[in-house]
Amino acid sequence: MQQTLFTNVSVLDCTGAAAYAGEVLIEGNRIKEVFRSEGKSGGAPRSGEVRVVDGGGATLMPGLIEAHAHFSWNNQDSLDSIGRMPVEEHVLECMIAARTYLECGYTSAVGAAAAKPRLDVVIRNAINAGKIPGPRLLANGPEITTTGGLGDVNPSHLPAYSFVEIVDGAEEMRKKVRALLKEGVDLIKLNLSGEEITITARAEDTLMSDAEAGAAMEEARRRGVRACAHARSAESIKMCIRHGIDIIYHASFADEEALDLLEKHKDHVFVAPALHWLYTTSYEASAWGLTPEIAKQMGYHHELETAIKGIKEMKRRGVRILPGGDFGFAWMPHGTYARDLENFVKLLGFSTMDTILSATKLGGEIMAMPDQLGQIKPGYLADVILVDGDPLADITIFQDRSRLLAIMKDGAFFKEPSPRSERPAPLTEPNVPSPQKTPVTA
Repeated sequence: MQQTLFTNVSVLDCTGAAAYAGEVLIEGNRIKEVFRSEGKSGGAPRSGEVRVVDGGGATLMPGLIEAHAHFSWNNQDSLDSIGRMPVEEHVLECMIAARTYLECGYTSAVGAAAAKPRLDVVIRNAINAGKIPGPRLLANGPEITTTGGLGDVNPSHLPAYSFVEIVDGAEEMRKKVRALLKEGVDLIKLNLSGEEITITARAEDTLMSDAEAGAAMEEARRRGVRACAHARSAESIKMCIRHGIDIIYHASFADEEALDLLEKHKDHVFVAPALHWLYTTSYEASAWGLTPEIAKQMGYHHELETAIKGIKEMKRRGVRILPGGDFGFAWMPHGTYARDLENFVKLLGFSTMDTILSATKLGGEIMAMPDQLGQIKPGYLADVILVDGDPLADITIFQDRSRLLAIMKDGAFFKEPSPRSERPAPLTEPNVPSPQKTPVTA
């Protein structure tokens, strides 16, 4: 079986421990051994054909994991544009986005909604079959909303062209959820609250009823499928807890009761605030008609300030908070994903270590693969990136793709290391540890 040895690297294993000089041996699609260097250089145990990659002191760490991915958001300047794109072009846009995630070092992603029922599913299946490059993907269907809710954007006198599925009442909800489950989605998405940019449904409004949300979750549980929710309002956050929705997007207006519930259920709930949407919409969208003054009038400055305060309190209470910025709009296009990591440090006051753990270790948990993804440990899947520099010293390093020296997913290189980083394997006895290396156990 093919082996790859990363040597002369600083191992950031994302267990919470400090980075250390070491070597990591990959066998097939798994991490076989991790060795901590102690003084002199030497070979880690190996057998068979070994490819040796000399990292030159670069940082080897798990691939990043995006908690809020929209492959089918197509860098447009309006919600209408997402819905109107023909399906043929839309598939191509999704393929481009999938590749872009990998190019940016994101080896896994949680689909936070697709613009058409089968887009995520088709892309996920093509990635898994090796037909196109892309991260591990939890495929979602379109957001499910109610009449007048977030995403119900087309005028009543025109045929529907929205990017959401509109239902009214528990029975319509059951039928829609069943239809999406039939297509093989990994998640369903409910739009419980509104969004300022839609005008018809404000962020602090809760549009979906308990009966509708409850019906959706009954059907999802019947098939063992999880749910996520667009939940900005305090009441919508509480609805998530009541109905067992464990992935909560935004959570901007959490009141004291919502905070208490999140803390009580912190071992089951994930919060991905998507701060980058709030920040860029507030301050970086002038070229598309959303000046800071207009954004302030719409309420985005207030929501950003309120969200920052609330997320800091959630962090203090031990709630799992993950990056994922809602990328795919004109003012926050695909390929800029790592800016949300910077938001965690600059806006939320996370340490660089806590930010990286949120995007790796917690990412493995939200992907429902906590024992296989998000850490450098024996037995874990070989999704790793080699970073030129120390991300603990500078979280913005991930924003420069040229600093990603190598990207490996499932034991195969998506981005090959430079030939200069490779050298012949030293001659050592097979399966005999070098005396200068100490194995790191799981």
